[in-house]
Amino acid sequence: MGSVFQCMDALRDRGQCALIPFITAGDPDLETTAKALQLLDQNGADLIELGVPYSDPLADGPVIQAAATRALQNGTRLEQVLDVVKSVSPTLKAPIILFTYYNPILNRGIETFLQQIAEVGVKGLVVPDLPLEEIEGLLKPAAEIGIDVTLLVAPTSPKARIEAIAANSQGFIYLVSVTGVTGIRTQVGARVQDLLTELRGITDKPVGVGFGISQPGQAKQVREWGADAVIVGSAFVKRLAEGDPTQGLQAIETFCRSLKMAITD
Repeated sequence: MGSVFQCMDALRDRGQCALIPFITAGDPDLETTAKALQLLDQNGADLIELGVPYSDPLADGPVIQAAATRALQNGTRLEQVLDVVKSVSPTLKAPIILFTYYNPILNRGIETFLQQIAEVGVKGLVVPDLPLEEIEGLLKPAAEIGIDVTLLVAPTSPKARIEAIAANSQGFIYLVSVTGVTGIRTQVGARVQDLLTELRGITDKPVGVGFGISQPGQAKQVREWGADAVIVGSAFVKRLAEGDPTQGLQAIETFCRSLKMAITD
């Protein structure tokens, strides 16, 4: 398993679009999380985003908020999430990107946190509530330890801010397709195509599009617009939570394959 950037760059060199599913650790339980990571890896995921359940997930919509609440009520904590990653990561081809809010990082100490996640096999990090103005304290030690910190570009970001985010983001640039929180939507924001074009004029780093993509047709559209990766969260989380764990795992396996087929020539 290489770094996030190495994976993205290799796929782009082959003319392929990356599929990045998101699931919430501990929902419905940690055993299912471990199985889900392996199933996604085997059925088309090129990278996998794993959400650490948090009590106040401001960037997340109702589906992922509910999953985080269930995981916390089940007793899921960061230490257990890292134990799952440690046990599963040696069997995966897809690099794991940890999605966490900033408080758990500060609570452990930035360097301690980064060292701990690197030791268990995490390759990337997304911190949605850490503003660009405060990112330097995380970026430098992360680069030294070997964790790619991916930054988010919002549809409302002015050009100067987009340029700064593009310059600092590691692994790839995470383009948020909608204004607001994560969630399942019937259409991809029309401004995404323009933002992809704008980013192409600013940077040669890979760009992934997420927030709101829930159907194979939407994934295909985003790929045709020029995205290097399609990130799908709530639609996976919803399927994994429906029925019993076996049914949830079967649902995400089928869905993952359908998304990969949609973005593969």
